[in-house]
Amino acid sequence: MGNPRGFLDFKRINVKKMAAKERVKNYKEFIIPLDEKTQKEQASRCMNCGVPFCQAATIEYHKAIGCPLHNLIPEFNDAIYKDDWQGAYERLSLTNPFPELTGRVCPAPCEDSCVCAINDEAVNIKANEYAIIEKAFKMGFVNAKKPLKRLKQRVAIVGSGPAGLACAHSLNLKGYNVEVFERSDRIGGLLMYGIPDMKLEKSVILRRQALLEEAGIKFHTNADINTKAKADKLSKEFDAVVLCVGASKPLDLKIKGRELKNIMFAVDFLTLSTKAVLESGKGAGLAKDKNVLIIGSGDTSVDCVAVATRQGAKSIVRFERSPKRPLQRAANNPWPLKADIFTTDYGLEEAIAVYGKDVRQYQKMTKEFKGKNGFVSEVIAADLKREFINGRAENIEVANSLKSYKVDLVLLAMGFEGAETSVKECFGVKFDERKNIATHNYHAHKKIFACGDGRMGQSLVVSAIEDGKLCARAVNEFLQKHTQDKA
Repeated sequence: MGNPRGFLDFKRINVKKMAAKERVKNYKEFIIPLDEKTQKEQASRCMNCGVPFCQAATIEYHKAIGCPLHNLIPEFNDAIYKDDWQGAYERLSLTNPFPELTGRVCPAPCEDSCVCAINDEAVNIKANEYAIIEKAFKMGFVNAKKPLKRLKQRVAIVGSGPAGLACAHSLNLKGYNVEVFERSDRIGGLLMYGIPDMKLEKSVILRRQALLEEAGIKFHTNADINTKAKADKLSKEFDAVVLCVGASKPLDLKIKGRELKNIMFAVDFLTLSTKAVLESGKGAGLAKDKNVLIIGSGDTSVDCVAVATRQGAKSIVRFERSPKRPLQRAANNPWPLKADIFTTDYGLEEAIAVYGKDVRQYQKMTKEFKGKNGFVSEVIAADLKREFINGRAENIEVANSLKSYKVDLVLLAMGFEGAETSVKECFGVKFDERKNIATHNYHAHKKIFACGDGRMGQSLVVSAIEDGKLCARAVNEFLQKHTQDKA
């Protein structure tokens, strides 16, 4: 610990953001990094705890604590304070192959588990991580990581989201000949089309793709492995196949009127917007001059709010089934668990600035869609109240609470229910009770493996990266044993 008084002498300073009304004029990233002096002061707040919960990556109370990647957080904070940026990058890259992704889109569970957060504000770990990787790129520390020896075995990765990229990176370092098959026209999975440019400019993904290609990984886009014949061909040509297909089947709202036009899944709305930005620099106009309703309360819903605001929506409302979260940790949400408290994310900040009010409406249940000329024009919703039945919280509909809301566009952002059924049909894998690919130590059957959201359900980018790394280890053990058996 370079500065034993850092956490006493310096208060947390958050990264600055471009003013909300200014940043909604385009789709560019809007974070303004801290200057180097302030960044070093912020890093000095790290106490180098005897037990650094920030990097614990453990499960307590059936919930995750700390960074899933086991990032060596006190070590890279100390290196920043000592102005050793190369050392900071080397420590960070030991555990995290893509800090430029997590430094932008990770919700930073490590900060909720920071010891400073017990009685004060957490160390600004996410900002420090972002600073390290961008400094490393600027100073030329980041290079393609090639294997010392190239092996004969070939591995196919199906899907190029964070789990697929991490698995490909790890296996390539082991010397395997890795090829990635992506059904879309660009790599990245939800990183490319599920997260808007404001949070993750696509040049960041392309920069990393170039390094992975230089390291020897081959990428195939517009390569949808959507038939049994294609899946069998991969299994025949490659020594192992890893399914990194994501939990890409969105949850639907099957109520009366669902067939009306202008009711769409959030991921489709975000995909169309991102494609328009990539092609023209401007987002699609799907929400322009429309009364937009977003159903759901997660990160995807926030992204939809942000994009709809930029597209010029007439009004925006977001329905949540849950009550408003408390401002402070509840008794059943103690440190070092991730804090389940009320926050206002970037897209919501922007909507408040543009529309003059909070767009969130809590404890709402959508009951019916109504339309005119085949297009949605109205939503009927009921109020909910939370009651504890046999010790379990349940949302109960309030009697006589039905209300009508005028809408022109409805975005369903309720999450995902698991992998697409075609995966089971094509690759012969089994699904578990949550509709995820069933595995044992990442092994599905024969030479088929799986990792990421398709295996564990919808999760964080940082968790998917870690799952990809662990899957690569299992594939390596399988191939090494297979090679020994042949010998």
